Amino acid sequence: MPSKGSFSFMIAAGFMLFALFFGAGNLIFPVMLGQMAGENVWAANAGFVVTGVGLPLLGILALGFSGKSDLQSLASRVNPVYGVFFTVALYLAIGPLFAIPRTGTVSYEIGIKPFIGETNSVMPLIIFSIIFFGVTLFFSLKSSKLVDVVGKVLTPLLLLFIAILIVTVFINPIGQIQAPTETYMENAFFKGFQEGYLTMDALAAFVFGIIIVNTMKDRGAQTKKQIMTSSMKVAFIAAALLAIIYTSLAYMGATSVEGIGTLENGGAILAAVSTHYFGSFGKVLLALIVIAACLTTSIGLITACASYFNKLVPSISYTKWAVIFSIFSAVIANFGLSTLISISVPVLVALYPLAICLMALTFLHPLFKGNTAVYQGSILMTFIVSLFDGLNAAGIEIKAIDDLFTAILPGYSVGIGWIIPAIIGGIIGFAVRFGKKESYHATAVERKVS
Repeated sequence: MPSKGSFSFMIAAGFMLFALFFGAGNLIFPVMLGQMAGENVWAANAGFVVTGVGLPLLGILALGFSGKSDLQSLASRVNPVYGVFFTVALYLAIGPLFAIPRTGTVSYEIGIKPFIGETNSVMPLIIFSIIFFGVTLFFSLKSSKLVDVVGKVLTPLLLLFIAILIVTVFINPIGQIQAPTETYMENAFFKGFQEGYLTMDALAAFVFGIIIVNTMKDRGAQTKKQIMTSSMKVAFIAAALLAIIYTSLAYMGATSVEGIGTLENGGAILAAVSTHYFGSFGKVLLALIVIAACLTTSIGLITACASYFNKLVPSISYTKWAVIFSIFSAVIANFGLSTLISISVPVLVALYPLAICLMALTFLHPLFKGNTAVYQGSILMTFIVSLFDGLNAAGIEIKAIDDLFTAILPGYSVGIGWIIPAIIGGIIGFAVRFGKKESYHATAVERKVS
């Protein structure tokens, strides 16, 4: 076994973390962004990298920096009840409600369906879901060997498949980059910024960060500094891989329009590009890429969710939770990809600002000495704005509130209107706490004098 913190182990752990993050959405969304952004692809990609790479990296580092062993403990700095509700909501969003079922559905839509053609029968998806989540469950029950299974076996294969396709695109692009579509003509950076939400990786960072921190502890890291340093090395390896691949996929999409036209989703673009370069072999290559990417993410999410809910409800064992989530995900996967995405978007739009705010507060924690009122004020103001962002994303527009926020909150129209309220809420919380402390000291002095 490699020694603690050895180079080979850090590389394997970095590969594992990359693979846990890199699921189906991470393949689909960047290539779609590239095709739609056209000549504005680099600005749009920069925004996507901020939320798709930067925020997950910060999430991992925030967990290590906090010294907390899990997300619930970290979120409980706001309030213990909030800690439970936020953690449960996050785990369900990136777990059995949205992200885990999506891994199975996307694997089928892109990796299997092209080989069997259009069919009205639901049996192929049902059969595939049973097999896919059966394999996921098998590896999830081997969680102690997650680094070996994912980091040393599945991830190198995944990277090999992706590299073949990406290198081919750079050597021989399909065509020239075209003009952007209407949605990317202006504010391309912020459009890409919001697209990065769909990967769910900033939310998953709190979950996968626990796996990394515990892995580092198992390897002998004991102090906060040791855990933070080793986690940072692993996170940077994963972040570098994600940034390179996202940028390459965005370029792939941007150069594909001239040859294959504008298609309806990233899966169709990937399939068309693969077929363009490799013919029928392209379908096989794409199937291997997608299924490997989805399987690694599914394993990681089932493992993390089962571990958390076992801790929350100890009377149900880890194994039972893993079985429950695998079966539930297999059932939900059969509702279809479009339905899953349409339902998940409003929830993600509402949750993401809360997660980002918690990350920022974690790093600023020493500055305001962990003042609970600062956490509460900042999170409350963030939630008020993100709630209406989520309602708008769901098509439920409250015009009076929407018009008010558009008028008074900078960046509200591009999805970052919560930032100023978060800062104001934190300042108010600090002022209230400081005022109470001053009042307490004044009263104490008066009593002493009297």
